[in-house]
Amino acid sequence: MLVLRPKWPAPSTVKALSTTRAGGHSVGAYGSLNLGDHVGDTASAVAANRAALSAEVLLPSEPHWLQQVHGVELLDAGLVTDSEVIADGSYASSENTVCVVMTADCLPLLLTNVAGSQVAAVHVGWRGLAAGIVERAVKQFNCPVSEIIAWAGPCIGPQKFEVGAEVRDQLGGSSEAYVELPEGKLLANLPLLTAGRLAGLGVLSYSHEEACTYSDPERFFSYRRDGQCGRMATMIWIESDQ
Repeated sequence: MLVLRPKWPAPSTVKALSTTRAGGHSVGAYGSLNLGDHVGDTASAVAANRAALSAEVLLPSEPHWLQQVHGVELLDAGLVTDSEVIADGSYASSENTVCVVMTADCLPLLLTNVAGSQVAAVHVGWRGLAAGIVERAVKQFNCPVSEIIAWAGPCIGPQKFEVGAEVRDQLGGSSEAYVELPEGKLLANLPLLTAGRLAGLGVLSYSHEEACTYSDPERFFSYRRDGQCGRMATMIWIESDQ
């Protein structure tokens, strides 16, 4: 099993990772570490994959899986008891509470603070970004914004994320985040657009995984590339020091 871990200045008690597609039990379009239970894979394979991940990375508790809808709803993970709850992110301040989002091209954003007292996992696609999910996530932190640390896991890269002019109109952002293509199309830089949103809020400690889900079929699922596919998971928690 191959997992990616952020290289960021977070306290050692804050644990975070993003999975790849390697090391699971699913087959075919879902091969092999599909963690999504809503994409057509067999329930037994998804359950086996989640159990294998938990054992591999020593998760302190069952992650709080969400039903994501490209919205802006964020929940306190400590209060989530139903796996069918609809939200596109969660946050926690209690120890050993695992926040998680699933992606297959969208940007998985993790947040914590310099004290390591709060964490959040956010599903950032262009719709959620335009609707203000990053701003809503930052508002959950009760520390100065300058103390927030952010990291983005693998997502579709700026050479592959083709959008229409109407998407740019909704997203805004600097001209540096777009490349003009023929017939009114553009290439959008999702990590850079996210960085711009964070910087506008005062969050300057931001880094992202230099990987493109679309361009790396060996390591990543990609909905835009394959249509039917599995999902990676990106998660964060505060580990107990006991």
